[in-house]
Amino acid sequence: MSVDRDQVLRSAAALLTRKATSTMDEVARAAGISRATLHRHFAGRDALVRALEELGLQECEAVLDRSELGAGSAQDALRRLVKEIEPHAGLLAFLYTENQLFEGDTQHEGWARIDARLAALFRRGQESGEFRIDLTPAWLTEALYGLIGSGAWAVQDGRVAAKDFSYMIAELLIGGARRRVDS
Repeated sequence: MSVDRDQVLRSAAALLTRKATSTMDEVARAAGISRATLHRHFAGRDALVRALEELGLQECEAVLDRSELGAGSAQDALRRLVKEIEPHAGLLAFLYTENQLFEGDTQHEGWARIDARLAALFRRGQESGEFRIDLTPAWLTEALYGLIGSGAWAVQDGRVAAKDFSYMIAELLIGGARRRVDS
Protein backbone atom coordinates (compact mmCIF):
# COMPACT_ATOMS: atom_id res chain seq x y z
CA MET A 1 0.00 0.00 0.00
CA SER A 2 1.37 3.38 -1.03
CA VAL A 3 1.19 6.20 1.49
CA ASP A 4 0.29 9.67 0.23
CA ARG A 5 2.80 11.95 1.98
CA ASP A 6 0.64 15.03 1.38
CA GLN A 7 -2.35 13.31 2.98
CA VAL A 8 -0.20 12.33 5.98
CA LEU A 9 0.98 15.94 6.33
CA ARG A 10 -2.56 17.31 6.12
CA SER A 11 -3.74 14.79 8.72
CA ALA A 12 -0.84 15.78 10.98
CA ALA A 13 -1.62 19.46 10.47
CA ALA A 14 -5.29 18.92 11.32
CA LEU A 15 -4.39 17.06 14.50
CA LEU A 16 -1.57 19.35 15.63
CA THR A 17 -3.68 22.46 15.13
CA ARG A 18 -6.18 20.99 17.58
CA LYS A 19 -3.61 19.46 19.95
CA ALA A 20 -0.08 20.80 19.50
CA THR A 21 1.34 18.29 22.01
CA SER A 22 0.19 15.25 20.03
CA THR A 23 2.63 12.36 19.98
CA MET A 24 3.93 10.67 16.85
CA ASP A 25 1.67 7.70 17.74
CA GLU A 26 -1.35 10.02 17.70
CA VAL A 27 -0.24 11.57 14.41
CA ALA A 28 0.13 8.11 12.85
CA ARG A 29 -3.34 7.08 14.07
CA ALA A 30 -4.87 10.29 12.71
CA ALA A 31 -3.26 9.60 9.34
CA GLY A 32 -4.44 5.99 9.36
CA ILE A 33 -0.92 4.56 9.22
CA SER A 34 1.43 2.77 11.58
CA ARG A 35 4.04 4.62 13.59
CA ALA A 36 6.74 2.74 11.64
CA THR A 37 5.30 4.03 8.36
CA LEU A 38 5.17 7.56 9.77
CA HIS A 39 8.82 7.29 10.79
CA ARG A 40 9.80 6.13 7.30
CA HIS A 41 8.47 9.44 6.01
CA PHE A 42 9.50 11.64 8.96
CA ALA A 43 12.41 10.58 11.18
CA GLY A 44 10.86 12.29 14.20
CA ARG A 45 8.75 15.19 15.37
CA ASP A 46 11.33 17.76 14.23
CA ALA A 47 11.29 16.36 10.69
CA LEU A 48 7.48 16.34 10.71
CA VAL A 49 7.33 19.95 11.93
CA ARG A 50 9.84 21.00 9.26
CA ALA A 51 7.69 19.30 6.59
CA LEU A 52 4.63 21.09 7.99
CA GLU A 53 6.61 24.33 7.79
CA GLU A 54 7.18 23.70 4.07
CA LEU A 55 3.46 23.04 3.62
CA GLY A 56 2.59 26.19 5.56
CA LEU A 57 5.00 28.27 3.49
CA GLN A 58 3.54 26.92 0.24
CA GLU A 59 0.03 27.67 1.46
CA CYS A 60 1.03 31.21 2.51
CA GLU A 61 2.74 31.96 -0.79
CA ALA A 62 -0.36 30.76 -2.67
CA VAL A 63 -2.60 32.88 -0.44
CA LEU A 64 -0.45 35.96 -1.02
CA ASP A 65 -0.61 35.38 -4.77
CA ARG A 66 -4.40 34.90 -4.79
CA SER A 67 -4.90 37.96 -2.60
CA GLU A 68 -3.42 40.30 -5.21
CA LEU A 69 -1.85 42.53 -2.59
CA GLY A 70 -0.97 45.23 -5.11
CA ALA A 71 -4.53 45.67 -6.41
CA GLY A 72 -6.98 48.23 -5.06
CA SER A 73 -6.62 49.86 -1.69
CA ALA A 74 -4.27 48.41 0.90
CA GLN A 75 -7.24 47.96 3.24
CA ASP A 76 -9.14 45.92 0.66
CA ALA A 77 -6.01 43.88 -0.07
CA LEU A 78 -5.65 43.14 3.66
CA ARG A 79 -9.30 42.05 3.84
CA ARG A 80 -8.79 39.73 0.85
CA LEU A 81 -5.65 38.32 2.43
CA VAL A 82 -7.34 37.52 5.75
CA LYS A 83 -10.29 35.91 3.96
CA GLU A 84 -7.95 33.77 1.83
CA ILE A 85 -5.78 32.72 4.77
CA GLU A 86 -8.66 31.61 6.97
CA PRO A 87 -8.62 27.93 5.84
CA HIS A 88 -4.91 27.74 6.73
CA ALA A 89 -5.07 29.72 9.98
CA GLY A 90 -4.89 26.66 12.24
CA LEU A 91 -1.70 25.41 10.63
CA LEU A 92 -0.17 28.88 10.77
CA ALA A 93 -1.13 29.20 14.44
CA PHE A 94 0.62 25.90 15.16
CA LEU A 95 3.71 26.91 13.20
CA TYR A 96 3.78 30.35 14.85
CA THR A 97 4.15 28.65 18.24
CA GLU A 98 6.86 26.20 17.15
CA ASN A 99 9.91 28.00 18.51
CA GLN A 100 12.32 25.63 16.76
CA LEU A 101 11.28 27.17 13.46
CA PHE A 102 12.43 30.64 14.47
CA GLU A 103 15.54 30.02 16.53
CA GLY A 104 19.12 30.52 15.44
CA ASP A 105 20.44 30.71 11.92
CA THR A 106 18.24 27.94 10.58
CA GLN A 107 15.12 30.05 10.05
CA HIS A 108 13.61 29.21 6.68
CA GLU A 109 14.08 31.94 4.09
CA GLY A 110 10.44 31.46 3.08
CA TRP A 111 9.31 33.29 6.22
CA ALA A 112 11.50 36.26 5.25
CA ARG A 113 9.86 36.34 1.78
CA ILE A 114 6.39 36.29 3.33
CA ASP A 115 7.35 38.93 5.89
CA ALA A 116 8.67 41.16 3.09
CA ARG A 117 5.48 40.81 1.04
CA LEU A 118 3.28 41.63 4.03
CA ALA A 119 5.48 44.54 5.09
CA ALA A 120 5.24 45.90 1.54
CA LEU A 121 1.45 45.84 1.82
CA PHE A 122 1.54 47.78 5.08
CA ARG A 123 4.13 50.21 3.70
CA ARG A 124 1.90 50.81 0.66
CA GLY A 125 -0.99 51.51 3.01
CA GLN A 126 1.12 53.96 4.97
CA GLU A 127 2.28 55.74 1.83
CA SER A 128 -1.30 56.07 0.59
CA GLY A 129 -2.43 57.45 3.95
CA GLU A 130 -4.59 54.41 4.78
CA PHE A 131 -2.48 53.06 7.65
CA ARG A 132 -0.89 54.78 10.62
CA ILE A 133 2.74 55.71 10.17
CA ASP A 134 3.64 55.45 13.86
CA LEU A 135 3.51 51.63 13.63
CA THR A 136 6.22 50.02 11.54
CA PRO A 137 5.36 47.59 8.73
CA ALA A 138 7.30 44.91 10.65
CA TRP A 139 5.12 45.46 13.73
CA LEU A 140 1.92 45.40 11.68
CA THR A 141 3.09 42.13 10.08
CA GLU A 142 3.69 40.58 13.51
CA ALA A 143 0.33 41.87 14.72
CA LEU A 144 -1.34 40.21 11.73
CA TYR A 145 0.36 36.88 12.53
CA GLY A 146 -0.72 37.16 16.16
CA LEU A 147 -4.31 37.96 15.25
CA ILE A 148 -4.49 35.08 12.78
CA GLY A 149 -3.19 32.67 15.40
CA SER A 150 -5.45 33.99 18.14
CA GLY A 151 -8.42 33.98 15.79
CA ALA A 152 -7.75 30.38 14.75
CA TRP A 153 -7.59 29.26 18.40
CA ALA A 154 -10.73 31.23 19.33
CA VAL A 155 -12.68 29.64 16.47
CA GLN A 156 -11.33 26.19 17.33
CA ASP A 157 -12.37 26.61 20.98
CA GLY A 158 -15.82 27.85 19.97
CA ARG A 159 -15.33 31.30 21.48
CA VAL A 160 -15.68 33.00 18.10
CA ALA A 161 -17.92 31.99 15.20
CA ALA A 162 -15.95 30.85 12.16
CA LYS A 163 -17.97 33.20 9.98
CA ASP A 164 -16.62 36.16 11.99
CA PHE A 165 -12.90 35.24 11.68
CA SER A 166 -12.03 37.39 8.65
CA TYR A 167 -14.11 40.40 9.64
CA MET A 168 -12.85 40.56 13.21
CA ILE A 169 -9.17 40.24 12.31
CA ALA A 170 -9.17 42.66 9.39
CA GLU A 171 -11.27 45.29 11.13
CA LEU A 172 -9.28 45.18 14.36
CA LEU A 173 -5.99 45.49 12.52
CA ILE A 174 -7.22 48.16 10.12
CA GLY A 175 -9.00 50.19 12.76
CA GLY A 176 -6.33 49.72 15.37
CA ALA A 177 -6.94 48.87 18.98
CA ARG A 178 -7.06 52.53 19.98
CA ARG A 179 -10.48 54.12 20.06
CA ARG A 180 -10.72 57.35 18.13
CA VAL A 181 -12.91 60.09 19.50
CA ASP A 182 -14.31 62.50 16.93
CA SER A 183 -14.58 66.13 17.96
